[in-house]
Formats: sequence, structure tokens, C-alpha cells
Amino acid sequence: MSARGNLFIVSAPSGAGKSSLISALLKDNPADMQVSVSHTTRQPRPGEVNGQHYHFVAVEEFTQLIEQAAFFEWAQVFGNYYGTSRTVIEHTLAQGIDVFLDIDWQGAQQVKKLMPEAIGIFILPPSRSELERRLTGRGQDSAEVIASRMQQAVSEMSHYNEYDFVIVNDDFDIAINDLISIIASQRLTLASQTLRHSGMLDDLLAQ
Repeated sequence: MSARGNLFIVSAPSGAGKSSLISALLKDNPADMQVSVSHTTRQPRPGEVNGQHYHFVAVEEFTQLIEQAAFFEWAQVFGNYYGTSRTVIEHTLAQGIDVFLDIDWQGAQQVKKLMPEAIGIFILPPSRSELERRLTGRGQDSAEVIASRMQQAVSEMSHYNEYDFVIVNDDFDIAINDLISIIASQRLTLASQTLRHSGMLDDLLAQ
């Protein structure tokens, strides 16, 4: 019997490198890990694929799903709805696949209420100056926008102590190894190993 997958909540301020870490992790482990694909009512952008980047649905369908308590968490952002399907995640976890939720601290609180065993991981930059350098380095935003994002980042980072693990993304290779170590630790718990190796354990302990 295969062990149930783990649900990982990954949060970070913009510029901390969360998306890059998750992408690098899944690139090397495509079979037994996946990022949750959210539902949204916004229109697809050029190049976005339904079911791969988002599940694009009408507002009426989304509100029906809210009424059916089908979401782990949902929010309305700039007039559009976004939500994480509880049914899809439960089905994926039951197959022994680890699922990653790329959500903010507010979404994390909602998920934790419904699934307390979910593992929270918060990713921090090594310093405020480095975070500002990364945001500025994108070369796409004005100083006013960057200042606003820095203020938002500080607000986001104030919730780091609500998570189970904290990774400081100073050196990318070290940070990805830290992330891999966290995942391995959850797969090696007594409960997971007992379920995964039940036959072997019965054989080892046979009188």
C-alpha cells in the first residue's frame, strides 16, 4: 500500500524566489510531486493553457463551487475569483503524490483550518536590501511600485512564524537542498514508512 501524499503550503514575499525553487524541484521530480492548479474566473492570458496554468471557469460556476464548499481556500482579487479545489487535491494526495500550494499567508490559514496536517514552508530573502535589489533588477517597475511591493513584502514576512519550516533563499542551491530535505523528512515519518513498507515490516518481525 502506498503512503498518502503530503500537502505542502509554500509562501513567500515577491522576490524571495519561491516560484523558481518550486519549478526547480518539480523539474527533477515530475512523477510524485505537483503544484496545485487553481480555479479562476479571469480570462486566460496569451500562452496560458486551461488545466495547466489555471482551471478557467465562469463566475457562476465558481460561486456554485463556493456554495458546495469545494475549495480549500478562495479569494477575490482585483474583481476576479481564485480558489484551490479541495476535491482535486484530496484525489491527488490519495494517489501518494505530494501537492504544493503556492499561496499567501491568508490562504494558508484557511487551508490549515481544514487540513491541520498540511506542512507550511515560508521562504525568506537574506535581507531587505537583497529583496529590493531583486525587485529592482527586474527592470519592469517604477520606484513607486517597488516601494509599494517592499511594504507589502514586509507585511507578508511578518507571518513567517505561522509556518512549520523557514528557508532563507540566499544561495539558490542551498535553498533547493533545504526544500528537498523538508520533503524527505515528511516522507520518512513513522506513519508514512509504516504504511509504505507494511509488507517488509511484517516479514522482518515475523516470529
